[in-house]
Amino acid sequence: MNKETAPKLRAIVQVDHPWRVMVALMIGAFVGMLSETSLNIALPQLMQAFKVPAGTIQWLVTGYMLIIGIILPLSSLLTKWFSTRQLVITGLIAFIIGAIISAVATNFPILLMGRMIQGIGTGIVLPLMFTVAMNVFAPNKLGGAMGACAMVIMLAPAIGPTLTGLILAKLSWNWIFWLFVPFLVIALLFAITSLVNISKLTRPKVDFISIIESIVGFATLVSGVSLASDMGIGSPLVLGLIVVGIVVLILYSYRQVHLQSPILNLKIFTIKQFRVGALIVMVDFGIILSAMYLLPQYIQSGRMLAVALAGIIMLPGGIINALTSAFAGRLYDNIGAKKPTIIGFILALIGGVMLVSLSTSSPIWYIILAHIILMIGCPLAMSPSQTYALNAIQGPASADGSTIMNTLQQIVGAIATAIATGLLSLGQNAANTANKAAAFTNGAHYGFYFTIVLVIVGLVLGFMIKPEDD
Repeated sequence: MNKETAPKLRAIVQVDHPWRVMVALMIGAFVGMLSETSLNIALPQLMQAFKVPAGTIQWLVTGYMLIIGIILPLSSLLTKWFSTRQLVITGLIAFIIGAIISAVATNFPILLMGRMIQGIGTGIVLPLMFTVAMNVFAPNKLGGAMGACAMVIMLAPAIGPTLTGLILAKLSWNWIFWLFVPFLVIALLFAITSLVNISKLTRPKVDFISIIESIVGFATLVSGVSLASDMGIGSPLVLGLIVVGIVVLILYSYRQVHLQSPILNLKIFTIKQFRVGALIVMVDFGIILSAMYLLPQYIQSGRMLAVALAGIIMLPGGIINALTSAFAGRLYDNIGAKKPTIIGFILALIGGVMLVSLSTSSPIWYIILAHIILMIGCPLAMSPSQTYALNAIQGPASADGSTIMNTLQQIVGAIATAIATGLLSLGQNAANTANKAAAFTNGAHYGFYFTIVLVIVGLVLGFMIKPEDD
Protein backbone atom coordinates (compact mmCIF):
# COMPACT_ATOMS: atom_id res chain seq x y z
CA MET A 1 0.00 0.00 0.00
CA ASN A 2 1.57 3.28 -1.09
CA LYS A 3 1.26 6.16 1.28
CA GLU A 4 0.97 8.60 -1.60
CA THR A 5 -2.14 6.90 -2.98
CA ALA A 6 -3.78 5.93 0.32
CA PRO A 7 -7.34 7.24 0.50
CA LYS A 8 -7.68 10.37 2.61
CA LEU A 9 -10.56 9.11 4.67
CA ARG A 10 -11.91 10.89 7.68
CA ALA A 11 -11.55 9.70 11.24
CA ILE A 12 -14.64 8.14 12.83
CA VAL A 13 -14.56 10.73 15.64
CA GLN A 14 -13.45 14.20 14.50
CA VAL A 15 -11.24 16.02 17.03
CA ASP A 16 -9.01 19.06 16.61
CA HIS A 17 -5.99 17.60 18.38
CA PRO A 18 -6.03 13.77 18.31
CA TRP A 19 -2.57 13.46 19.87
CA ARG A 20 -3.66 15.56 22.85
CA VAL A 21 -6.60 13.20 23.32
CA MET A 22 -4.14 10.30 23.45
CA VAL A 23 -1.78 11.72 26.12
CA ALA A 24 -3.57 10.33 29.21
CA LEU A 25 -4.00 6.92 27.59
CA MET A 26 -0.41 6.74 26.40
CA ILE A 27 1.02 7.67 29.80
CA GLY A 28 -1.32 5.23 31.54
CA ALA A 29 -0.40 2.41 29.14
CA PHE A 30 3.29 3.26 29.49
CA VAL A 31 3.16 3.03 33.28
CA GLY A 32 1.13 -0.16 33.03
CA MET A 33 3.78 -1.85 30.90
CA LEU A 34 6.54 -0.30 33.01
CA SER A 35 4.94 -1.93 36.03
CA GLU A 36 4.68 -5.22 34.13
CA THR A 37 8.37 -5.34 33.15
CA SER A 38 10.29 -3.28 35.70
CA LEU A 39 10.00 -5.83 38.51
CA ASN A 40 11.82 -8.58 36.61
CA ILE A 41 15.20 -7.18 37.56
CA ALA A 42 14.11 -6.76 41.19
CA LEU A 43 12.81 -10.31 41.71
CA PRO A 44 16.04 -11.68 43.27
CA GLN A 45 16.06 -8.82 45.82
CA LEU A 46 12.35 -9.21 46.56
CA MET A 47 12.84 -12.94 47.13
CA GLN A 48 15.40 -12.10 49.80
CA ALA A 49 13.38 -9.24 51.30
CA PHE A 50 10.22 -11.34 51.77
CA LYS A 51 11.96 -14.74 52.09
CA VAL A 52 9.85 -16.45 49.41
CA PRO A 53 10.89 -18.86 46.61
CA ALA A 54 11.04 -18.09 42.87
CA GLY A 55 7.67 -19.71 42.16
CA THR A 56 6.00 -17.46 44.75
CA ILE A 57 7.73 -14.21 43.81
CA GLN A 58 6.73 -14.87 40.18
CA TRP A 59 3.14 -14.08 41.23
CA LEU A 60 4.11 -10.40 41.33
CA VAL A 61 4.37 -10.72 37.54
CA THR A 62 1.73 -13.33 36.70
CA GLY A 63 -0.76 -12.10 39.35
CA TYR A 64 -0.60 -8.63 37.82
CA MET A 65 -1.18 -10.04 34.34
CA LEU A 66 -3.91 -12.32 35.68
CA ILE A 67 -5.98 -9.35 36.85
CA ILE A 68 -5.38 -7.60 33.54
CA GLY A 69 -6.56 -10.77 31.80
CA ILE A 70 -9.75 -10.79 33.88
CA ILE A 71 -10.54 -7.09 33.33
CA LEU A 72 -9.65 -6.91 29.63
CA PRO A 73 -12.42 -9.21 28.31
CA LEU A 74 -14.94 -6.98 30.06
CA SER A 75 -13.60 -3.71 28.62
CA SER A 76 -15.79 -3.83 25.49
CA LEU A 77 -18.87 -4.18 27.72
CA LEU A 78 -17.64 -1.40 30.01
CA THR A 79 -17.35 1.01 27.06
CA LYS A 80 -21.06 0.43 26.36
CA TRP A 81 -22.03 1.28 29.95
CA PHE A 82 -19.54 4.00 30.92
CA SER A 83 -17.97 6.90 29.04
CA THR A 84 -14.33 6.87 27.94
CA ARG A 85 -13.51 9.60 30.46
CA GLN A 86 -15.17 7.74 33.35
CA LEU A 87 -13.30 4.53 32.57
CA VAL A 88 -9.87 6.10 32.10
CA ILE A 89 -10.13 8.28 35.21
CA THR A 90 -11.29 5.29 37.28
CA GLY A 91 -8.46 3.13 35.90
CA LEU A 92 -5.80 5.73 36.66
CA ILE A 93 -7.08 6.26 40.22
CA ALA A 94 -7.06 2.48 40.79
CA PHE A 95 -3.47 2.32 39.57
CA ILE A 96 -2.40 5.15 41.88
CA ILE A 97 -4.00 3.41 44.88
CA GLY A 98 -2.37 0.08 43.96
CA ALA A 99 1.05 1.68 43.53
CA ILE A 100 0.85 3.35 46.95
CA ILE A 101 -0.25 0.08 48.63
CA SER A 102 2.69 -1.73 47.02
CA ALA A 103 5.13 1.00 48.02
CA VAL A 104 4.21 0.79 51.72
CA ALA A 105 3.77 -3.02 51.83
CA THR A 106 5.32 -4.72 54.86
CA ASN A 107 4.76 -8.31 53.71
CA PHE A 108 4.32 -10.27 50.50
CA PRO A 109 0.48 -10.60 50.57
CA ILE A 110 0.06 -6.81 50.85
CA LEU A 111 2.57 -6.25 48.06
CA LEU A 112 0.72 -8.75 45.85
CA MET A 113 -2.62 -7.09 46.65
CA GLY A 114 -1.22 -3.72 45.56
CA ARG A 115 0.09 -5.24 42.36
CA MET A 116 -3.29 -6.75 41.55
CA ILE A 117 -5.06 -3.42 42.10
CA GLN A 118 -2.59 -1.89 39.66
CA GLY A 119 -3.66 -4.58 37.21
CA ILE A 120 -7.22 -3.22 37.33
CA GLY A 121 -5.97 0.15 36.08
CA THR A 122 -3.90 -1.34 33.28
CA GLY A 123 -6.73 -3.68 32.26
CA ILE A 124 -9.02 -0.67 31.76
CA VAL A 125 -6.59 1.77 30.12
CA LEU A 126 -4.58 -0.50 27.79
CA PRO A 127 -7.35 -1.56 25.35
CA LEU A 128 -8.87 1.92 25.37
CA MET A 129 -5.63 3.40 24.03
CA PHE A 130 -5.92 1.34 20.85
CA THR A 131 -9.70 1.76 20.60
CA VAL A 132 -9.47 5.56 20.89
CA ALA A 133 -6.63 5.65 18.34
CA MET A 134 -8.75 3.64 15.90
CA ASN A 135 -11.49 6.28 16.22
CA VAL A 136 -9.65 9.63 16.29
CA PHE A 137 -7.09 8.99 13.51
CA ALA A 138 -7.93 8.70 9.81
CA PRO A 139 -7.20 5.27 8.24
CA ASN A 140 -4.24 6.59 6.22
CA LYS A 141 -2.67 7.85 9.46
CA LEU A 142 -3.48 4.78 11.51
CA GLY A 143 -0.21 2.91 10.92
CA GLY A 144 1.83 5.78 12.32
CA ALA A 145 -0.55 6.24 15.24
CA MET A 146 -0.49 2.54 16.12
CA GLY A 147 3.29 2.58 15.82
CA ALA A 148 3.43 5.46 18.29
CA CYS A 149 1.16 3.54 20.68
CA ALA A 150 3.40 0.50 20.33
CA MET A 151 6.48 2.67 20.91
CA VAL A 152 4.99 3.99 24.16
CA ILE A 153 4.37 0.44 25.35
CA MET A 154 7.79 -0.78 24.23
CA LEU A 155 9.51 2.19 25.85
CA ALA A 156 8.69 0.62 29.22
CA PRO A 157 10.98 -2.39 28.74
CA ALA A 158 13.57 0.05 27.41
CA ILE A 159 13.93 2.11 30.56
CA GLY A 160 12.26 -0.13 33.16
CA PRO A 161 15.18 -2.44 33.97
CA THR A 162 17.65 0.45 33.97
CA LEU A 163 15.52 2.59 36.29
CA THR A 164 14.91 -0.37 38.58
CA GLY A 165 18.60 -1.23 38.64
CA LEU A 166 19.58 2.33 39.54
CA ILE A 167 16.86 2.54 42.20
CA LEU A 168 17.94 -0.73 43.82
CA ALA A 169 21.59 0.37 43.74
CA LYS A 170 20.82 3.52 45.76
CA LEU A 171 17.38 3.11 47.35
CA SER A 172 15.01 0.42 48.60
CA TRP A 173 12.62 -1.60 46.39
CA ASN A 174 9.70 0.53 47.66
CA TRP A 175 10.79 3.37 45.42
CA ILE A 176 10.04 1.30 42.32
CA PHE A 177 6.35 1.80 43.08
CA TRP A 178 6.67 5.41 44.22
CA LEU A 179 8.16 6.06 40.76
CA PHE A 180 4.81 5.28 39.11
CA VAL A 181 2.77 7.85 41.07
CA PRO A 182 3.90 11.17 39.50
CA PHE A 183 3.42 9.80 35.96
CA LEU A 184 -0.06 8.60 36.86
CA VAL A 185 -1.02 11.95 38.39
CA ILE A 186 0.04 13.72 35.16
CA ALA A 187 -2.01 11.22 33.14
CA LEU A 188 -5.01 11.83 35.41
CA LEU A 189 -4.79 15.60 34.83
CA PHE A 190 -4.74 15.09 31.04
CA ALA A 191 -7.67 12.67 31.28
CA ILE A 192 -9.71 15.30 33.14
CA THR A 193 -8.80 18.17 30.81
CA SER A 194 -8.28 16.69 27.32
CA LEU A 195 -9.86 13.25 26.92
CA VAL A 196 -13.04 12.96 24.83
CA ASN A 197 -15.75 10.30 24.83
CA ILE A 198 -15.59 8.19 21.68
CA SER A 199 -18.24 5.53 22.24
CA LYS A 200 -22.04 5.64 22.31
CA LEU A 201 -23.54 4.34 25.55
CA THR A 202 -26.04 1.63 24.60
CA ARG A 203 -26.16 -0.08 28.05
CA PRO A 204 -27.01 -3.53 26.72
CA LYS A 205 -28.32 -6.31 28.93
CA VAL A 206 -25.49 -7.77 31.00
CA ASP A 207 -25.03 -11.53 30.72
CA PHE A 208 -23.69 -12.41 34.17
CA ILE A 209 -23.09 -16.05 33.21
CA SER A 210 -20.61 -14.87 30.58
CA ILE A 211 -18.86 -12.64 33.13
CA ILE A 212 -18.52 -15.52 35.60
CA GLU A 213 -17.26 -17.86 32.87
CA SER A 214 -14.72 -15.26 31.75
CA ILE A 215 -13.36 -14.66 35.27
CA VAL A 216 -13.25 -18.35 36.24
CA GLY A 217 -11.82 -19.50 32.91
CA PHE A 218 -8.97 -17.02 32.61
CA ALA A 219 -8.14 -17.07 36.34
CA THR A 220 -7.94 -20.86 36.68
CA LEU A 221 -5.94 -21.32 33.46
CA VAL A 222 -3.28 -18.75 34.37
CA SER A 223 -3.19 -19.91 38.01
CA GLY A 224 -2.69 -23.53 36.96
CA VAL A 225 0.19 -22.73 34.62
CA SER A 226 1.77 -20.43 37.23
CA LEU A 227 1.59 -23.03 40.02
CA ALA A 228 3.21 -25.61 37.72
CA SER A 229 6.60 -23.96 38.26
CA ASP A 230 6.39 -24.73 41.99
CA MET A 231 4.30 -27.91 42.13
CA GLY A 232 5.10 -29.55 38.79
CA ILE A 233 2.86 -30.06 35.78
CA GLY A 234 1.82 -33.48 37.12
CA SER A 235 0.32 -32.06 40.31
CA PRO A 236 -3.42 -32.88 40.61
CA LEU A 237 -4.14 -29.26 41.60
CA VAL A 238 -2.22 -27.88 38.62
CA LEU A 239 -3.84 -30.27 36.15
CA GLY A 240 -7.27 -29.63 37.68
CA LEU A 241 -6.93 -25.85 37.35
CA ILE A 242 -5.69 -26.06 33.75
CA VAL A 243 -8.46 -28.47 32.70
CA VAL A 244 -11.15 -26.38 34.43
CA GLY A 245 -9.79 -23.23 32.79
CA ILE A 246 -9.80 -24.75 29.31
CA VAL A 247 -13.29 -26.27 29.69
CA VAL A 248 -14.81 -23.06 31.08
CA LEU A 249 -13.22 -20.94 28.32
CA ILE A 250 -14.61 -23.30 25.69
CA LEU A 251 -18.08 -22.88 27.24
CA TYR A 252 -17.51 -19.11 27.40
CA SER A 253 -16.51 -18.97 23.73
CA TYR A 254 -19.50 -21.07 22.68
CA ARG A 255 -21.83 -18.77 24.59
CA GLN A 256 -20.33 -15.60 23.09
CA VAL A 257 -20.73 -16.91 19.55
CA HIS A 258 -24.41 -17.76 20.11
CA LEU A 259 -25.52 -14.74 22.17
CA GLN A 260 -27.31 -11.93 20.34
CA SER A 261 -25.43 -9.33 22.43
CA PRO A 262 -22.19 -11.04 23.53
CA ILE A 263 -19.80 -9.65 26.12
CA LEU A 264 -17.06 -10.17 23.56
CA ASN A 265 -17.73 -10.51 19.85
CA LEU A 266 -15.63 -13.60 19.10
CA LYS A 267 -17.22 -13.90 15.65
CA ILE A 268 -14.57 -11.52 14.33
CA PHE A 269 -12.16 -14.46 14.57
CA THR A 270 -13.87 -15.74 11.42
CA ILE A 271 -12.07 -12.90 9.60
CA LYS A 272 -8.77 -14.46 8.57
CA GLN A 273 -6.90 -11.15 8.41
CA PHE A 274 -7.79 -10.38 12.02
CA ARG A 275 -7.16 -13.96 13.19
CA VAL A 276 -3.66 -14.17 11.71
CA GLY A 277 -2.64 -10.69 12.87
CA ALA A 278 -3.95 -11.27 16.40
CA LEU A 279 -2.13 -14.61 16.71
CA ILE A 280 1.14 -12.99 15.61
CA VAL A 281 0.75 -10.24 18.22
CA MET A 282 0.05 -12.82 20.94
CA VAL A 283 3.09 -14.93 20.05
CA ASP A 284 5.30 -11.85 19.75
CA PHE A 285 4.25 -10.66 23.21
CA GLY A 286 5.06 -14.11 24.61
CA ILE A 287 8.54 -13.89 23.06
CA ILE A 288 9.20 -10.50 24.62
CA LEU A 289 7.92 -11.34 28.11
CA SER A 290 9.61 -14.73 28.35
CA ALA A 291 12.97 -13.33 27.22
CA MET A 292 12.68 -10.19 29.36
CA TYR A 293 11.79 -12.31 32.39
CA LEU A 294 14.84 -14.55 31.97
CA LEU A 295 17.57 -12.18 30.76
CA PRO A 296 17.81 -9.79 33.77
CA GLN A 297 17.92 -12.77 36.14
CA TYR A 298 20.60 -14.48 34.05
CA ILE A 299 22.73 -11.31 34.14
CA GLN A 300 22.54 -11.26 37.94
CA SER A 301 22.50 -14.95 38.87
CA GLY A 302 24.19 -16.57 35.87
CA ARG A 303 26.71 -13.92 34.87
CA MET A 304 27.01 -12.70 38.50
CA LEU A 305 26.84 -8.98 37.70
CA ALA A 306 25.47 -6.23 39.96
CA VAL A 307 21.83 -5.20 39.64
CA ALA A 308 22.70 -1.64 38.54
CA LEU A 309 24.93 -3.00 35.77
CA ALA A 310 22.18 -5.40 34.74
CA GLY A 311 19.88 -2.42 34.18
CA ILE A 312 22.50 -0.64 32.08
CA ILE A 313 23.07 -3.78 29.97
CA MET A 314 19.33 -3.95 29.24
CA LEU A 315 19.08 -0.28 28.21
CA PRO A 316 20.43 -0.28 24.61
CA GLY A 317 18.17 -3.10 23.47
CA GLY A 318 15.19 -1.51 25.18
CA ILE A 319 15.74 1.84 23.48
CA ILE A 320 16.14 0.12 20.11
CA ASN A 321 12.89 -1.73 20.83
CA ALA A 322 10.97 1.52 21.38
CA LEU A 323 12.44 3.24 18.31
CA THR A 324 11.80 0.23 16.07
CA SER A 325 8.16 0.14 17.21
CA ALA A 326 7.55 3.67 15.89
CA PHE A 327 9.46 2.96 12.68
CA ALA A 328 7.64 -0.33 12.10
CA GLY A 329 4.25 1.36 12.44
CA ARG A 330 5.12 3.70 9.58
CA LEU A 331 6.38 0.75 7.52
CA TYR A 332 2.85 -0.63 7.46
CA ASP A 333 1.57 2.59 5.86
CA ASN A 334 4.09 2.12 3.04
CA ILE A 335 4.74 -1.58 2.40
CA GLY A 336 2.15 -3.46 4.46
CA ALA A 337 2.64 -6.12 7.12
CA LYS A 338 4.09 -9.26 5.53
CA LYS A 339 7.68 -8.21 4.79
CA PRO A 340 8.32 -6.46 8.15
CA THR A 341 6.78 -9.39 10.04
CA ILE A 342 8.89 -12.06 8.33
CA ILE A 343 12.10 -10.04 8.59
CA GLY A 344 11.30 -9.28 12.23
CA PHE A 345 10.91 -12.93 13.20
CA ILE A 346 14.09 -13.92 11.33
CA LEU A 347 16.00 -11.32 13.37
CA ALA A 348 14.27 -12.51 16.55
CA LEU A 349 15.37 -16.07 15.75
CA ILE A 350 19.00 -14.92 15.44
CA GLY A 351 18.72 -13.10 18.78
CA GLY A 352 17.11 -16.14 20.43
CA VAL A 353 19.88 -18.47 19.23
CA MET A 354 22.47 -16.05 20.62
CA LEU A 355 20.69 -16.04 24.00
CA VAL A 356 20.72 -19.85 24.13
CA SER A 357 24.50 -19.79 23.71
CA LEU A 358 25.09 -17.53 26.74
CA SER A 359 27.50 -18.83 29.38
CA THR A 360 28.76 -17.79 32.82
CA SER A 361 31.59 -15.89 31.10
CA SER A 362 29.85 -14.39 28.06
CA PRO A 363 31.21 -10.90 27.30
CA ILE A 364 28.89 -8.01 28.12
CA TRP A 365 28.97 -6.79 24.52
CA TYR A 366 27.64 -10.17 23.36
CA ILE A 367 24.72 -10.03 25.82
CA ILE A 368 23.88 -6.50 24.66
CA LEU A 369 24.10 -7.48 20.98
CA ALA A 370 21.83 -10.52 21.43
CA HIS A 371 19.29 -8.35 23.26
CA ILE A 372 19.43 -5.62 20.57
CA ILE A 373 18.85 -8.08 17.72
CA LEU A 374 15.88 -9.63 19.52
CA MET A 375 14.52 -6.17 20.31
CA ILE A 376 14.71 -5.10 16.67
CA GLY A 377 12.95 -8.23 15.47
CA CYS A 378 10.01 -8.35 17.89
CA PRO A 379 8.57 -4.84 17.34
CA LEU A 380 9.32 -5.06 13.61
CA ALA A 381 6.82 -7.93 13.54
CA MET A 382 4.37 -6.65 16.15
CA SER A 383 3.36 -3.14 15.05
CA PRO A 384 2.49 -3.98 11.41
CA SER A 385 0.70 -7.19 12.45
CA GLN A 386 -1.41 -5.33 15.00
CA THR A 387 -2.48 -2.70 12.47
CA TYR A 388 -3.05 -5.43 9.86
CA ALA A 389 -5.45 -7.20 12.23
CA LEU A 390 -7.38 -4.14 13.38
CA ASN A 391 -7.75 -2.77 9.84
CA ALA A 392 -9.85 -5.84 9.05
CA ILE A 393 -12.69 -4.69 11.30
CA GLN A 394 -14.65 -1.46 11.38
CA GLY A 395 -17.16 0.39 13.56
CA PRO A 396 -18.22 -1.00 16.96
CA ALA A 397 -16.34 -4.25 16.27
CA SER A 398 -13.05 -2.34 16.49
CA ALA A 399 -13.46 -2.12 20.28
CA ASP A 400 -13.98 -5.89 20.41
CA GLY A 401 -10.92 -6.44 18.24
CA SER A 402 -8.73 -4.28 20.47
CA THR A 403 -10.12 -5.97 23.58
CA ILE A 404 -9.60 -9.49 22.24
CA MET A 405 -6.07 -8.76 21.10
CA ASN A 406 -5.00 -7.15 24.37
CA THR A 407 -6.72 -9.83 26.45
CA LEU A 408 -4.99 -12.66 24.67
CA GLN A 409 -1.70 -10.77 24.79
CA GLN A 410 -1.82 -10.61 28.58
CA ILE A 411 -3.00 -14.20 28.97
CA VAL A 412 -0.26 -15.48 26.65
CA GLY A 413 2.23 -13.21 28.45
CA ALA A 414 1.26 -14.62 31.84
CA ILE A 415 1.43 -18.19 30.55
CA ALA A 416 4.75 -17.57 28.76
CA THR A 417 6.26 -16.10 31.94
CA ALA A 418 5.01 -19.04 33.99
CA ILE A 419 6.38 -21.57 31.47
CA ALA A 420 9.73 -19.75 31.39
CA THR A 421 9.84 -19.92 35.21
CA GLY A 422 9.09 -23.65 35.18
CA LEU A 423 11.74 -24.34 32.53
CA LEU A 424 14.24 -22.20 34.46
CA SER A 425 13.72 -24.37 37.54
CA LEU A 426 13.80 -27.56 35.46
CA GLY A 427 17.08 -26.57 33.83
CA GLN A 428 18.66 -25.68 37.15
CA ASN A 429 17.71 -29.04 38.64
CA ALA A 430 18.96 -30.86 35.54
CA ALA A 431 22.37 -29.19 35.65
CA ASN A 432 25.04 -31.65 36.76
CA THR A 433 27.09 -29.11 38.68
CA ALA A 434 27.44 -27.61 42.15
CA ASN A 435 28.21 -24.22 40.62
CA LYS A 436 25.07 -22.12 41.21
CA ALA A 437 25.88 -19.67 38.39
CA ALA A 438 26.37 -22.51 35.90
CA ALA A 439 23.18 -24.23 37.07
CA PHE A 440 21.21 -20.99 36.71
CA THR A 441 22.63 -20.43 33.22
CA ASN A 442 21.56 -23.94 32.23
CA GLY A 443 18.07 -23.14 33.49
CA ALA A 444 18.03 -19.91 31.47
CA HIS A 445 18.93 -21.96 28.36
CA TYR A 446 15.85 -24.12 28.90
CA GLY A 447 13.72 -20.97 29.08
CA PHE A 448 15.31 -19.43 25.98
CA TYR A 449 14.61 -22.62 23.99
CA PHE A 450 10.93 -21.93 24.68
CA THR A 451 11.43 -18.37 23.37
CA ILE A 452 12.88 -19.81 20.15
CA VAL A 453 9.88 -22.12 19.72
CA LEU A 454 7.58 -19.08 19.93
CA VAL A 455 9.71 -17.25 17.34
CA ILE A 456 9.38 -20.16 14.90
CA VAL A 457 5.60 -20.22 15.41
CA GLY A 458 5.48 -16.47 14.73
CA LEU A 459 7.55 -16.87 11.55
CA VAL A 460 5.17 -19.53 10.21
CA LEU A 461 2.21 -17.22 10.92
CA GLY A 462 4.01 -14.35 9.17
CA PHE A 463 3.97 -16.27 5.90
CA MET A 464 0.16 -16.51 6.21
CA ILE A 465 -0.25 -12.75 5.77
CA LYS A 466 -1.62 -11.91 2.33
CA PRO A 467 0.05 -8.80 0.85
CA GLU A 468 -3.15 -7.84 -0.99
CA ASP A 469 -4.96 -7.49 2.35
CA ASP A 470 -2.47 -4.90 3.67
